[in-house]
Amino acid sequence: MIIVDTALARCEAEGRPIRVGVVGAGFQGAAIVRQITTSTPGMQVAAVANRHIDKAIDAFKALGIDPVVREGRGAIEAAISCGQSVATEDATALATADGIDVVVEVTGSVNYAAEVVLAAISAGKHVVQMNAELDGTVGPILKRKADAAGVIYSFSDGDQPGVQMNLYRFVRGLGVRPVLCGNIKGLHDPYRNPTTQKPFAERWGQKPAMVASFADGTKISYEQAIVANGTGFKVARRGMIGPDFSGGDPYAPLRPLEETVAAFTDHLIADGPGLVDYVVGARPGPGVFVLGTHDDPRQRHFLNLYKLGSGPYFCFHTPYHLCHFEVPISIARAALFGDAVLAPRGGPEVGVIAVAKTDLVPGDIISEFGGYHAYGVAENSEIISRDRLLPLGIALGCRIARRVAKNSVLTFADIEIPAGRTIDALYAEQEAHFPIGTPAQARVSV
Repeated sequence: MIIVDTALARCEAEGRPIRVGVVGAGFQGAAIVRQITTSTPGMQVAAVANRHIDKAIDAFKALGIDPVVREGRGAIEAAISCGQSVATEDATALATADGIDVVVEVTGSVNYAAEVVLAAISAGKHVVQMNAELDGTVGPILKRKADAAGVIYSFSDGDQPGVQMNLYRFVRGLGVRPVLCGNIKGLHDPYRNPTTQKPFAERWGQKPAMVASFADGTKISYEQAIVANGTGFKVARRGMIGPDFSGGDPYAPLRPLEETVAAFTDHLIADGPGLVDYVVGARPGPGVFVLGTHDDPRQRHFLNLYKLGSGPYFCFHTPYHLCHFEVPISIARAALFGDAVLAPRGGPEVGVIAVAKTDLVPGDIISEFGGYHAYGVAENSEIISRDRLLPLGIALGCRIARRVAKNSVLTFADIEIPAGRTIDALYAEQEAHFPIGTPAQARVSV
């Protein structure tokens, strides 16, 4: 927030707020509208789009604002120019409308989100998103398109991938070489589903499938995949190492983080690309951490003096992630400083593949992240490409074409893909532009 808060205060004083369009008015989207409206000087929500208009309206009305409902780019632009707050079902029109500086995409969808982000980029809008599933499937090609358009494409502060990248940049800025970016989880059970997670979801006002995607490992796989794509890191093995200190009990006492990181050290390779991973049952949770090393003995001495231990791996951590509270920082970084919180640095390094959550039979349809049919695990992209493994982001909406046993990894041969989807065209374009198997530095977008 340092520097950003001063810049936003200047925007407020000069009467030139950053104008934001939010796409998705669910749990996080409505909270982002609240945070900007109530706590962020120098920024305003000009419009909110949702596939069902009631939620877009409610996001404003909960704050005492009566929005106008408008559909179509011209009508949205006219209302914004008059200073009216707009609710709409037309996300593409919002994403292209004059009067919007930054589009925030927070739907949790894939194909729909891809269409919105493409429209925003084509219209010259910066994009900030909290959609690791989209980013982990076609983020590299979306970033290339944003670069060509001269706009910022960025994941958000507040969610764990963005917090990891902030910490990675901080550690690297100290002269310490990051070797592992880590996430802290409280539970991992790949067989959780919307039914098992319904009570928790109802308690917090969330969707059961979304909560199930946290529990079954899908969400953390996407989160660590996009950190890998932003840093050039890899996974040590399919599914990551993921040491579990909970014994399978989410209520078990948490272990201090510093006592858990030794589980990773045997997997760290000198002069290797670094790793992304996670730990279950550590504190402070749900925070993030970065392991780093230093070649200078004198600097290692100082790090020891400053209570980071004797090395060779020093553990830096952030003990929280505050999701929607920090999204305005990301928006300001993009609009005022041209700085992405987290974005692919080139071609994909790690992706998320679909694994059968149960025995699948022809005719089954993989309907949603965290659903009943599949969970996601992280895998290095060269293996995904070589073996034609099925990315979970592509699998959604696909029909199973042949029997797949529980816990088996799905391939493209196992499914029938609906025709005409934007996400498939983007994935094919990404594979063509970033050929896997060449050295990583040769796949960096220029």
